[in-house]
Amino acid sequence: MTAKSDYLYVKKLYEKHADPETAVPMARYMRDQFQYYGLKSPIRRELVREFLKEKNKQDLDWAFVDLCFQDDYRELQYAACDYLTRKAKKLQASDLGKIKKLVQTKSWWDTVDSLVKLVGKIFLKEENKQAVVKTVRDWAVDPDFWVRRTAIEFQLGLKSATDPELLKEIILENLGSSEFFINKAIGWALRDYSKTNPDWVWKFVDEYREQLAPLSVREASKYI
Repeated sequence: MTAKSDYLYVKKLYEKHADPETAVPMARYMRDQFQYYGLKSPIRRELVREFLKEKNKQDLDWAFVDLCFQDDYRELQYAACDYLTRKAKKLQASDLGKIKKLVQTKSWWDTVDSLVKLVGKIFLKEENKQAVVKTVRDWAVDPDFWVRRTAIEFQLGLKSATDPELLKEIILENLGSSEFFINKAIGWALRDYSKTNPDWVWKFVDEYREQLAPLSVREASKYI
């Protein structure tokens, strides 16, 4: 099967099971930026579970991902993110440019926060670390705040594998922002790392409290 036939298979499957009544509140929740078939996550994932299981056995298909991201319906972007999550072990530093392109396509927190996790998976591979560090340093000062958010959040869930000095560097580049999604991301990144190293986070918040947005401080302080 080709990337286009795979994409059309998923699209037709979603169309067949569409729930227009559910689609209305789903779109409203996302500020009516996207069209929805009205498929809640458990239903949507179950519909393509076997398809993605089989597709996961094939080579990484970026053309399929791109077609899904070009579609007007948000569930297709979710399908692409689920597919990439399954293929995370195959991703390398050379794929970071493609991930950035997706971050900047139909950008909103739902897809961006899924793509963020892929960057973390790539970072965990020793052979990729230097390239990832160089890339996220560039992303930390990118004009697009969704790209900056990705740099701030990419170490979420890495626990003891987190590089705290890199986290600090990226956050400091973004202090003073008035963008909600940046200040929320700073708080989340600090809150997440506080589960592993509360003393480090406490000291960071104490040192930079005057420069951190109140939202960031509240989020960061939740567990310390």
